[in-house]
Amino acid sequence: MCGIAGIVAHQNVNQELYDALTVLQHRGQDAAGIVTCEHGRLHLRKENGLTRDVFTDSHMMKLRGNMGIAHVRYPTAGCTSSAEAQPFYVNSPFGLTLAHNGNLTNTQVLKKELFIEDQRHLNTDSDSEILLNIFAHELQSLGKLRITPEDVFQAVAAVHKRCKGAYAVVVMIAGFGILGFRDPHGIRPIVFGERRTEQGSDFMIASENVALDVLDFKLIRDIEPGEAIFIESTGKLHTRQCSDIVDHCPCIFEYVYFARPDSMIDGISVYKARLRMGEKLAEKILKDWPEQDIDVVIPIPDTSRTSALEMANKLGVKFREGFIKNRYIGRTFIMPGQTKRQKSVRQKLNAINLEFEGKNVLLVDDSIVRGTTSKQIIQMARDAGAKKVYFASAAPPVRYPNVYGIDMPAANELIAHNRNEDEISAFIGADKMIYQNLADLISAVQHGNPKIKHFDTSCFSSEYITGDIDAVYLDYIENLRRDGAQLARERESFNIEI
Repeated sequence: MCGIAGIVAHQNVNQELYDALTVLQHRGQDAAGIVTCEHGRLHLRKENGLTRDVFTDSHMMKLRGNMGIAHVRYPTAGCTSSAEAQPFYVNSPFGLTLAHNGNLTNTQVLKKELFIEDQRHLNTDSDSEILLNIFAHELQSLGKLRITPEDVFQAVAAVHKRCKGAYAVVVMIAGFGILGFRDPHGIRPIVFGERRTEQGSDFMIASENVALDVLDFKLIRDIEPGEAIFIESTGKLHTRQCSDIVDHCPCIFEYVYFARPDSMIDGISVYKARLRMGEKLAEKILKDWPEQDIDVVIPIPDTSRTSALEMANKLGVKFREGFIKNRYIGRTFIMPGQTKRQKSVRQKLNAINLEFEGKNVLLVDDSIVRGTTSKQIIQMARDAGAKKVYFASAAPPVRYPNVYGIDMPAANELIAHNRNEDEISAFIGADKMIYQNLADLISAVQHGNPKIKHFDTSCFSSEYITGDIDAVYLDYIENLRRDGAQLARERESFNIEI
């Protein structure tokens, strides 16, 4: 998962792109990058690290120009090289830079096509670089010295025909403008907005509308699945549907975990969706466990707090904050290595003993992926004096790999894969485990926008909406992950030895 942004304005956009990345930092903490365009010349800064660490005053002074794009990266295992930080750049045609959120699922085919047919060079293993070169080839194949928005849309249409998977993208064409587009399923979120000034309208594209809000841009709407918008450097906006086949199916995990609660995605309030998740889960407990003896509901900060509060209200029990979070430790789920993930849990959370001593505690989390964090947190609750520790997940069991941009591609890493609820409960050390039903999760999210008929629920249901995922592909992804993790361990060992 990554965060992307693009701005075309009537003044320098460097500071605003930086501010946008700080708001989108929850979507990726591994690397950050900004590229701006000044009179046709590109200025780029990208590196591993948090936004605040990647950019210094001297860097910001060099990022001049009235339009630019930006990116924060969320890494998959083994993908921690600074060479894969975005935005990516190719000089031909015209000078293109790209930032991408998602994951292509037909990269092997595309790599061969790019090398043999398109005769383009790839310098990394990133699918984002593949996507950039596909777009560059399709734009160049038009054979025009000067391009129009129609030409840009034609190139996007060709990208849709060649690329499969999830992609929300911003592209900057040097001296010409900024493009935003979304895959025909609309799996990953992307929105755009406008800010009116005395000089004219400024426009912004971002993964989530919260980035627009902090910069005083008014949300226009989400970019539709298969749609592209193009903003000329002068501030003129163009939109076009570029896909013949559209099947809107946004990722439901955005609402469960990734997106900020104050975001609106495809017309659905993330906050309200999480409230409904808590309500649905409480109803399940009242139905299936009427004799429950829960004394207190305690959320695991921060994403589950909204669902946990509604659960407590519905169950008629106390809601308490039992864990204090060290806000200077990153989100454990998106840390690059399992060793770092395990090590960080006790650094990240500290229990308030008074809220646990002698009580039957229901801990609530947004989801359980690997289970290692949940196991440690349950032990922390017991160490703090809890009599019984129950555990509830606002999401159903994560049993299957996700191939659309979330770092859970290997089934054997998932605690719920080939385990039932009793086995999971025993593994993490809980007295009882309660999971959300998938139908209830879908209902909780869909209630916010009934026009969306289905969602990507592949990590819960194993139903892959792009139709190109089979056992062979999943084995290929798992092997890549294993090889990448091994390389990362070797690099870490080498660095330690030095």
